[in-house]
Amino acid sequence: MSGIETIMQTSAVIPVLVIDDAGMARPLAEALVAGGLRVLEVTMRTPAALDAIREMKQVPGAIVGAGTVVSTEQFEQVMDAGAEFIVSPGLTERLALPIVQSGVPFLPGISTAGDIMRGLDLGLEHFKFFPAETSGGIKALKALAAPFYQCKFCPTGGISEASAPEWLSVPPVLCVGGSWVTVGTMAEIEAKARAASALRG
Repeated sequence: MSGIETIMQTSAVIPVLVIDDAGMARPLAEALVAGGLRVLEVTMRTPAALDAIREMKQVPGAIVGAGTVVSTEQFEQVMDAGAEFIVSPGLTERLALPIVQSGVPFLPGISTAGDIMRGLDLGLEHFKFFPAETSGGIKALKALAAPFYQCKFCPTGGISEASAPEWLSVPPVLCVGGSWVTVGTMAEIEAKARAASALRG
């Protein structure tokens, strides 16, 4: 089993985290991990993201990765911050090659057959289906997955607490990405994480 597959099978839901205040990163990670969601994706959408990764890395049991990585420069920055896996919204050879060569677990975004074939050429078989809902939803993923039987997916984008179980029932889906678990007080977030971690059964 590859490193990224192990990570994808650790949690049914990977929280997609947009952190504006690095001071909130550690309490948020503690609440999510306490609720059973150990895999945390910190998106590179805010200036606080790198410090948030460093803070979350201090939480026992947390597996902290960087999301929305779109350049080799960002890849170097998040690795310096201690990211344990990389998620990108799309798949380009220029970004993927150094990540693949580094050996760090990598989950690139795809939405077409051409994207998947480009990934297979690079030796990748695990992908983020993104943006999941606006790219055709479950019907589109099933159609895409059929000719690429060896591939596994983490749909992200527009997935809710209500729709997550249906996505997780699709055989090639190992996990889903979602932000619904990150809203509320820390106690509410822990409760949402506990419910999400139970989705795999």
